[in-house]
Amino acid sequence: MILTVLSPYKQMKFYKSKFIVVSLFIGALLIFAIPDTFTRGEKMMHLSTSNHVMVVPLPEEISLAGESMPDNINSRESLSREMQVNSFWHSNTLQMLQRSGRFFPVIELILQEEGIPNDFKYLAVIESGLSPALSPAGAAGLWQLMKGTAIDYGLEVNDQIDERYHIMKATRAACAYLKDAKEKFGSWTLAAASYNMGMAGLQKQLFRQKESNYYDLLLNEETKRYVYRILALKYIFKEPRAYGFDILPNDYFLPWDDQIITIDSNITSWGEFAHLYEWSYKELKIHNPWLRDSYLNNSFQKQYEISVPSKNPKLKIKN
Repeated sequence: MILTVLSPYKQMKFYKSKFIVVSLFIGALLIFAIPDTFTRGEKMMHLSTSNHVMVVPLPEEISLAGESMPDNINSRESLSREMQVNSFWHSNTLQMLQRSGRFFPVIELILQEEGIPNDFKYLAVIESGLSPALSPAGAAGLWQLMKGTAIDYGLEVNDQIDERYHIMKATRAACAYLKDAKEKFGSWTLAAASYNMGMAGLQKQLFRQKESNYYDLLLNEETKRYVYRILALKYIFKEPRAYGFDILPNDYFLPWDDQIITIDSNITSWGEFAHLYEWSYKELKIHNPWLRDSYLNNSFQKQYEISVPSKNPKLKIKN
């Protein structure tokens, strides 16, 4: 009888291998033990709470602004990538969901007034995360408008005023761009793609590749993911619980209950101005991020609408 004695190192490898096999077996049991009667959302919630990961199931019908995504392997794999990235990037997606409670009511109303499909609110989400961001390329605000584009669409951009950070004015500028792009390309999906790469850049690729559909184009890495990212956020935001986000109504940020006043004069100190309304300089800037300096030279007596607390206004209230 021959006895084989394993060295301590080999024993450790042996038991480690057994542990891995057993763990995989248990994990498989957990996944297959989920009842078939569970909905997509219940399966996601079950696995997210049990620290197991699965491929995120795709919606049955997929469309952007009423334009259907093709049901082919390339499109489904591209969307699957973005669904997984945003479903499992928990902290980022959760914060964007919370911010949507504050900014979506404003954006949705303007989109409706301007005749832009409601789905385009998700374009703002992927552009900025609904945060007043400034990109390395110089794009700014919730809609990430470049300075030249913003000026072309009627926004004021200088050292003291930057209306790319003004949610209402920037949203209307973005709407104007999207309407122009839709008229040029005849498709909301192509209009969305052009928002990322520019109308001229998109037109060049359509001509070069002899295509007329976004989903048939071979584009740069950012633009080829762009529409799929919008779609992914659309479906996650519409059914957050179905994708593992157990967010309650009270978890969403509330819209600001501000009052709008009109000024048409110089402001020597926004800090002093804020104190008139029992706000700090910081609060005034958070509610009016488009005010870019600590003062305002207004030699031509241009009218500006400023958000202030709804209580005890001391200046003339805009009717």
